[in-house]
Amino acid sequence: MDKFSALGDPNRRRIVELLADLGPLTATEISEKFSVSPSAISQHLKILREAELIQMKKQAQKRIYAINPETMREMEDWAKRLTALWDQRFDALEKIIEAEKHKQG
Repeated sequence: MDKFSALGDPNRRRIVELLADLGPLTATEISEKFSVSPSAISQHLKILREAELIQMKKQAQKRIYAINPETMREMEDWAKRLTALWDQRFDALEKIIEAEKHKQG
């Protein structure tokens, strides 16, 4: 699944935010923070894992979920590239506006 599609669901975004804020958690600990069923949380976790947004490791009988830092860095880099492009466009627009002001003034 596409990373951004996976984040399209508010519950999945909240799971990612919880893991970013609190660190690694078990599925039970995550489920306790939501009003939806544990099976629904399990499905959300599966989608987030498939999108490589989170990682899961088994520890005895528990499954521990954590943010996938590599994927988060990739998304951050993507957002920074877009921000830089938009900054360039706004700078160019500002120059055009200033040039038009000088023509009129």
